Amino acid sequence: MATPAPAGEEDAFSRYRSPLVSRYASPDMAFNFSERKKFGTWRRLWLYLAQAEKSLGLPITDEQIQEMEANLDNIDFKMAAEEEKRLRHDVMAHVHTFAHCCPKAAGIIHLGATSCYVGDNTDLIVLRDGLDLLLPKLARVISRLANFAEKYANLPTLGFTHYQPAQLTTVGKRCTLWIQDLCMDLHNLERARDELRFRGVKGTTGTQASFLQLFEGDHDKVEELDRLVTAMAGFKRAYIVTGQTYSRKVDIEVLSVLASLGASVHKICTDIRLLANLKEIEEPFEKEQIGSSAMAYKRNPMRSERCCSLARHLMTLILDPLQTASVQWFERTLDDSANRRVSLAEAFLTADIILSTLQNISEGLVVYPKVIARRIQQELPFMSTENIIMAIVKAGGNRQDCHEKIRVLSQQAAAVVKQEGGDNDLIARIRADPYFSPIHDQLETLLEPTSFTGRASQQVTRFLKEEVYPVLTPYQSKMGVKMELTL
Repeated sequence: MATPAPAGEEDAFSRYRSPLVSRYASPDMAFNFSERKKFGTWRRLWLYLAQAEKSLGLPITDEQIQEMEANLDNIDFKMAAEEEKRLRHDVMAHVHTFAHCCPKAAGIIHLGATSCYVGDNTDLIVLRDGLDLLLPKLARVISRLANFAEKYANLPTLGFTHYQPAQLTTVGKRCTLWIQDLCMDLHNLERARDELRFRGVKGTTGTQASFLQLFEGDHDKVEELDRLVTAMAGFKRAYIVTGQTYSRKVDIEVLSVLASLGASVHKICTDIRLLANLKEIEEPFEKEQIGSSAMAYKRNPMRSERCCSLARHLMTLILDPLQTASVQWFERTLDDSANRRVSLAEAFLTADIILSTLQNISEGLVVYPKVIARRIQQELPFMSTENIIMAIVKAGGNRQDCHEKIRVLSQQAAAVVKQEGGDNDLIARIRADPYFSPIHDQLETLLEPTSFTGRASQQVTRFLKEEVYPVLTPYQSKMGVKMELTL
């Protein structure tokens, strides 16, 4: 049994590390939810507040502003931790830590604000920046799959309903079903980002009373303060009304979009896993990759399985903001805080991981046309029977007589497949029956797979042109990134 390292000798491997960060997440998304990003943003928010208050006439000097500007990233995390242990208040711990390196500005840091001024506004900045990181990743996945759909728009493949053989489609047409879901996700992520607002400068219960006092009852200056800080933070609008916090319904809106993305990715990767079992399509497989420690021949769809596993986690995280929003009392309660520290970060980290992994999969999908063709040939004879009946009728035969002939021969062929494990020999039986001699020379044409795919290829072309390529236009400058996975 493993034993803990002696006190004072612990290293990174002696404490639990979230695999979302230690194994999978991109550096950009991991930084977005880091303490350095969080507390650096707090300091910038204090700077914005001071700059706006100064511009509106409060007695704040240029020297104080310059001192704050010079120490935005000079964060003494050890001091902050010691202060928080002493004060039991994270915001005041960082006010004191910032003030320590800004002695001239110490008296005006956090002036008129409440903890949620930095806490909630930072969360909104992080959510916005997280969405901005996810959007080009999702666009790249759609682009890669669009290339795949276009390449295989005309390749017939067996369709499945209820996971039973159904009418033929094409490999590219099936892929458009995946793309359509992801395009809906892209739209929803863009909407969530565009509708996100700033909490702004609202005070302890959202009434802006402290700022109204600072500006001696001047409502216009309080409104302008809110507008200025909102603009400095990069937002176009702030919520007009809040409690102490912004409405936790906002978290529901954002995480519901991510959960929906998780559902899309799970469906896509489940399809890929099923197709891998059929040996029709495979995800990328490295030269030295091992599929199984025991079964050396195996090529497991590990990346798709990872996506499904993490997508399930992503989908469950929506329950946290739903419950949090439902139990917020009046202007706020603090039982949201610890939960949100976990659920918001994990949702974005997980979404980031599954998109990176799906991009890697979509850039290296392997198709096996001969395997696909063989499976079609096993099922196509049964599917072609209606065409054969029509051809006999056109040649002067009776529809009901032909139907009975086909029924008997089909059952005989099915018995060979199911009871003897043989190949489908229905067409051979039809060729051997003199009744069908008037159409023997038409059988090759009647059995051409492309004649069973309907308008699949035309649908692919139209869908890509009208609904996919236009939504990718805003992301063209970020399309060149190729995704390599370390694990």
